[in-house]
Amino acid sequence: MACLLLGAVLLGKLALCVTAQEMLAPPGQVRFESTDFRNILRWVAPTNSCSLQYNIQYKIYGDIDWLNVSGCQGIQKHQCDLSSVTSDTREWYYARVQASSVPSSSKSAWAMSRRFSPRWDTKISPPTVKLSSSKQGIVVLVKPPRVLVRKTHISVDYNIYVIHANGKEEVYKFAYCSHKLTLTELKPKTHYCIQAQTVIPQHTRSSDRSSEKCITTA
Repeated sequence: MACLLLGAVLLGKLALCVTAQEMLAPPGQVRFESTDFRNILRWVAPTNSCSLQYNIQYKIYGDIDWLNVSGCQGIQKHQCDLSSVTSDTREWYYARVQASSVPSSSKSAWAMSRRFSPRWDTKISPPTVKLSSSKQGIVVLVKPPRVLVRKTHISVDYNIYVIHANGKEEVYKFAYCSHKLTLTELKPKTHYCIQAQTVIPQHTRSSDRSSEKCITTA
């Protein structure tokens, strides 16, 4: 009788294990996080996860077929860079993730992202700013976001905000090819603060302003 009871317990545990494997939950919170057109798909591991691998597919909005993302099959991390397959800023995309259990080869249902547009959903970074003072005025050196320049071939402009001590603001616009703007006709020995903003005219997109940097004129 004892052997029969032990066998029943073992079979019960085995049944629970098989049921858990068959009911492998899909990944959660599947979403794109994009900065300067670097489009990263992220997700959260399912609650019953253990030794899981993930497969990622994508498709263009309106297409029927899902396509495997090269380099994103059988991975264990919870993110994958989809920039190369979601680079057309005219298109909208979907991505989906499937979890699979390594020991049992059981698979979850696919978990899909919301529709993603690299043009409208990416976050544009502000440029970095360096200031120096000369006899002519304040020299503003602007450096664009590295990823933005490397990944795109579109024109980038800048807005430079000059903030006076009384709170008044002036805005200067100049093109990416310049990198340098000299602000003249400023009062000597006066404190000014500067902010910069990246602008992509082609996409009617812009970044937040950079943090303030301040300097006193000569």
